[in-house]
Amino acid sequence: MDQPMISVGTPDETQEKAELAVWFGGASLAFWFCCPFWILVSFVALPLALVGLVRAFVEYRASKSRRANGARAVVGGVLSLLGAAAAIAYMIFLATHPDLPVQG
Repeated sequence: MDQPMISVGTPDETQEKAELAVWFGGASLAFWFCCPFWILVSFVALPLALVGLVRAFVEYRASKSRRANGARAVVGGVLSLLGAAAAIAYMIFLATHPDLPVQG
């Protein structure tokens, strides 16, 4: 007797688990405000932001079929983009001013 599997979680629970772009984007920005060692932050924030951007793209595509919230995907993408831009700008700043970390 084969019976079809029934999902235990509600669609809202599944949707919440799937929406991680906001968390990755928020974490990539939060590190800039919480940690004073920006040279270390830039190397942590950039991967988080890139994962957040990929996740936002996936979630936005899923929102087309109503499996995720499109607004949250856009917010996560914007937060991730800001975190990535800050990390890249700081890395460029360090590359053009190599004597600054030594002066600290």
